[in-house]
Amino acid sequence: MRIAGPADTAFLQDLFHSTRQQFYLAEQENEYVRLVIDSQLDIQQQGYAEQFPNAIHFIIDKLGTKIGKLTLDFGHNLVHIIDIAFIPDARMQGYGKALIQAVQHIAQKQHLPVGLSVEKQNTQARQLYTIMGFVTEDVSLTHEFMLWYPNGR
Repeated sequence: MRIAGPADTAFLQDLFHSTRQQFYLAEQENEYVRLVIDSQLDIQQQGYAEQFPNAIHFIIDKLGTKIGKLTLDFGHNLVHIIDIAFIPDARMQGYGKALIQAVQHIAQKQHLPVGLSVEKQNTQARQLYTIMGFVTEDVSLTHEFMLWYPNGR
């Protein structure tokens, strides 16, 4: 893992697009879909910057190849996992679990809980987080906010 820099912009754009491939299934021209996804990325980045101005953006490398990203915010009372994403070839390979375990390890040393939001429809991620000890603390129309406590609850 390393801190993301300006040279990572194209990778991060491509990574974001890879998480929204279902948009290309719509009966729209690819250029239009790409513009919509680019707009979503801009909105997401603005939202993260406003909500988490001190967040740290990491690039995950495997043997010199960029395979994902992690955005973290170390607050006074919480380590917040803001965003995790992997390239298609790196998904379902255990990298996300290992990454979360590393965050949990760091948080445990600081005696801080780890929080994250997950889309309700993302059942695989919710199941993984539950297995890893996260519990649902709050529910909105589209997301669940989950917490992991260093020494359980």
